[in-house]
Amino acid sequence: MLRDGTIFKGKSFGARGTAGGEICFNTGMTGYQEVFTDPSYTGQVLIMNNAYVGNYGVKDSDVESDSVKIAALICKNISDRYSRMTATDSLGNYLVKNNIVAIYDVDTRALVQHIRSKGAMNCIISTEHSDAASLSAALDKVPDMDGLELSSQISTKEAYTQGDPASKVRIAVMDYGVKKHILKCMTDRGAYIKVFPAKASLKEVNEFAPNGYFISNGPGDPASMDYAVATVKDILATKKPFFGICLGHQLLARANGINTFKMHHGHRGLNHPVKNLVTGLSEITTQNHGFGVDPVAVKACAGVEVTHVNLNDGSIEGIRMKEQPAFSVQYHPEATPGPFDSRYLFDDFIKLINEHN
Repeated sequence: MLRDGTIFKGKSFGARGTAGGEICFNTGMTGYQEVFTDPSYTGQVLIMNNAYVGNYGVKDSDVESDSVKIAALICKNISDRYSRMTATDSLGNYLVKNNIVAIYDVDTRALVQHIRSKGAMNCIISTEHSDAASLSAALDKVPDMDGLELSSQISTKEAYTQGDPASKVRIAVMDYGVKKHILKCMTDRGAYIKVFPAKASLKEVNEFAPNGYFISNGPGDPASMDYAVATVKDILATKKPFFGICLGHQLLARANGINTFKMHHGHRGLNHPVKNLVTGLSEITTQNHGFGVDPVAVKACAGVEVTHVNLNDGSIEGIRMKEQPAFSVQYHPEATPGPFDSRYLFDDFIKLINEHN
């Protein structure tokens, strides 16, 4: 059941029970396991647009965090028979192990069209409630994403390091829901990184003696994260290289007095076209966000300029500060899943740090 009362019936797979959250859809045809484990999907019920999901099974290495993060899953068709010889289990078993409620045999095309028309809203999936009244009562208990702070709930509880301790590139990572392959993209380029809890103080972070700061992706509403905006402002005051992705992009904007807003239905998938206004080149990008940066406020901010725009709707996909080495993008250049068109951004970040050194 959707918040507007629309009901779709289907068949259960995965765990049995009741689960709810904000409904959204992903346009990618592959990479479902990486998508399900992306911390930015915390609190969301996900529709996979591909007609068949599960046809190549699951394996332990295809993850972006230590557990499945979606609240529930909606599919057209699922496959318990998988073709990949390196897979270790079926998708159905994987969802049961992770206690994820899922439904299939749903007209996902009609459902996506409904969301594109009516906008993102809460929904609930249940094997326990079969009548509209009890579904609606359960749905009333699901919190709205607008104004919801989730990053501190899923962030690491203890700081940890990765990479070569002898490296001259030392990056402090603020974990608001960071993906594993983002960290790998930095350590693969020779960086030594330390990942800090969401509410770590700058004093604690600076004991690591970083020469660059990375602000991660994550779930929830950036407008509810005053603590993170304050941290970003403190980091910017150091004048050291700064890179933000997705939620990190939104936090950089808010630290510069630029508002964010709840999008009609967001961008999620691995085929979104973006134009780099600096080079004039286009990129096919991986995206997952339901909030955006206010384009009017960006233009009114003298210290910030737009570097990337979405070619589908003109929304802001990248900004940089004019007077210091700080930049961010709304999309996911690590691209797991997705094409590697945008991984040059990690090279740019490492170059900035080396130049600053």
